[in-house]
Amino acid sequence: MKILGIDPGTAIMGYGLTNFVGNKFEVIDYGCFYTKAGEPLALRLKQLYQRLEALIGEHSPDHLVVEELFFNKNATTAFAVGQARGIVLLAGAQVEIPVFEYTPLQVKQAVVGYGRADKNQVQQMVKTLLGLPQLPKPDDAADALAIAICHAHSYRVEYRR
Repeated sequence: MKILGIDPGTAIMGYGLTNFVGNKFEVIDYGCFYTKAGEPLALRLKQLYQRLEALIGEHSPDHLVVEELFFNKNATTAFAVGQARGIVLLAGAQVEIPVFEYTPLQVKQAVVGYGRADKNQVQQMVKTLLGLPQLPKPDDAADALAIAICHAHSYRVEYRR
């Protein structure tokens, strides 16, 4: 099962593409899409959508997984992340890929076993679970890989009984 995990954002959108077969992961690709601060939001969202669309077209993932919106103290950031999530949902719907969503708590529990794990703990476990030679960087890409790992484990339990 080829899984594309997305950590949504308008300035930086992390992605992590894995293949999960049996009980083993293969990392296909990971990284980030960047947009320039100061550009109109509509243009930034268009750029992110086009890059995501190209990535999906190139790799044809079986599932698209995105982090659910987490409301923190900064409402402006939350709205921007929500808009970025919207283009991820649209990209999946456009090519009829099943889209799944997980909260940050679910991701941390699935990857680390503890819902209050810090970023370094998540990155260390992502590195270990995926057999990477070093910590995945930047953080947004590591988070996207963690979301893909979460889905692989959750999907196996929830949907493949």
